[in-house]
Amino acid sequence: MFNGQQGHPYLPNQLRDPLGVYGTSKGAGEQAVEEILGCGSDGRATILRTSWVYGPVGQNFLLTMLRLHQLKAGAGDPLRVVADQVGCPTATFGLATACWAVIQHQVTGIQHWCDAGVTSWYDFAVAIGELAVAQGLVSQAADVQPITTSDYPTPAQRPAYSLLACSATRVRLQLQPQHWRSALQEVIRNVGA
Repeated sequence: MFNGQQGHPYLPNQLRDPLGVYGTSKGAGEQAVEEILGCGSDGRATILRTSWVYGPVGQNFLLTMLRLHQLKAGAGDPLRVVADQVGCPTATFGLATACWAVIQHQVTGIQHWCDAGVTSWYDFAVAIGELAVAQGLVSQAADVQPITTSDYPTPAQRPAYSLLACSATRVRLQLQPQHWRSALQEVIRNVGA
């Protein structure tokens, strides 16, 4: 949604400046909602932006890292993870609670929600390994090594900084998020449950 070039959290009312096709398509979807339903104080729609969503089911970074920790540790190979992209993970449990609060409080407009704190993909991967071992999901965590974005090229451009300013949304929803690490611990307890 944003280009990732500013060094402080993005506000809901900031102009969109996506990097690539994925961000551009998300922005076009938001713009269509705004034009059709309205998204201001007199609008009927809510756009709830979030970041780095993961949970105990489906396909997401957490489940990929659990599989790779097991695979790489067993083979004695390092797990290389991007360290120069920062943001905040969002557990599906907390996101569902926020969505329910949007409905309960009839909040409209563009809102931002993610768990509390900030991390890199590298630090997130290290935490996943540590907590997975403690929970008994993997026998050993892989040796996680930091790499740069240029070391791991992907078709989709990713912003170096994607932290969202969530304070106003937290006040409107009367809801405080968990820190990303404690939310991760809760999700890991529910993997395979």
